[in-house]
Amino acid sequence: MAAIDLDLRIDPEMPRRKDFRIGCIGSGFIMRDCHLVAYRDAGFNPYAITSRTAANARAAAELRGIPNVYDTWEELILDPQVEILDIAVPPDRQLDIVRAAVKQPHIKGILCQKPLAMNMREAREIVELCEGAGVKLGVNSNMRYDQSIRALKTILERGYLGEPVLATIEMRAIPHWQDFLHKYEQIEILNMGIHHIDAFRYLFGDPEKVTAVTRRDPRTKFKHIDGISQYTFQYANELMATSLDDVWAWPGEGVEKDIYIKWRVEGLDGVAQGTIGWPSYPERTPSTLEFTTRQAPNQWFRPTWDRVWFPDAFQGTMAQLLRAVEADAEPEIGGRDNLYTIALVDACYKSIAEERTVAFAELTAELALT
Repeated sequence: MAAIDLDLRIDPEMPRRKDFRIGCIGSGFIMRDCHLVAYRDAGFNPYAITSRTAANARAAAELRGIPNVYDTWEELILDPQVEILDIAVPPDRQLDIVRAAVKQPHIKGILCQKPLAMNMREAREIVELCEGAGVKLGVNSNMRYDQSIRALKTILERGYLGEPVLATIEMRAIPHWQDFLHKYEQIEILNMGIHHIDAFRYLFGDPEKVTAVTRRDPRTKFKHIDGISQYTFQYANELMATSLDDVWAWPGEGVEKDIYIKWRVEGLDGVAQGTIGWPSYPERTPSTLEFTTRQAPNQWFRPTWDRVWFPDAFQGTMAQLLRAVEADAEPEIGGRDNLYTIALVDACYKSIAEERTVAFAELTAELALT
């Protein structure tokens, strides 16, 4: 019987240098309560902040101990002390910021939010601008740093499950759709489901075929294509990876809530399953994992940890960018790789619009990503 190592490498690898001066653009929830909290805990150095509303930037700076506040992002990126740019604005505004930022020789790395852009054309332009300027580009696909997903990756790499057969994610959650999303028709897959799409890529690579269906969310009154969504990826080895994203989840007062995110992977030699603690936020609820394997028969292994997806995973997304700047290497979640995540989002919408299964090669050829 093989020994099972429960050190599942959930911690991100930190840069040798933690004092890179980070310029933060945006002061909303994700920046104020996730990025900046995670950076403080990791020992990183948020040096300056700006926001669309100057008063909000000043409030966030006071709350999180950031020494420099700028009225506009245009002023912030001109500060020669800024080495790393951390962008937390709506996706339709990121390209303009990147266009200006790559012209500043003191900026060595940029962390963009997911989705990288509203469409592939803009996403590709962001990637090419950064590559042309020699600026490292990371994408904040932070579910890759959720502790249970990180542990699952290790379990798969060690072969505890054998060849994967079926992977599922089931999300029953009620997001607060930010105001900026109200002008988009594509909301769930582009802004929530993209986490699951990118996690499938992280765990299993790119699929051969994509099938997606959706319906509107009765609670969401503004115009949208995708409310409740289901999408299935089929791989060359017959693996199926499917996610059901239910943002309806609860009809309203008088009905008990049952909110969660669950995942499960079944392989030829074992099974792993777990939960993502995020739906309980702001309660600090760690994600969970348990697995069973032929390598140590007839028992479940249940490692635990005290870290959580929000905000702790945001240490990893910044750390991978800083390490890339240090080593002059591609970030783990680099812009060029993230184009394939955007392409899979596009494949889902193509499948929905045309009511058919879409070969992923159609998208990669069309977008010249081969």
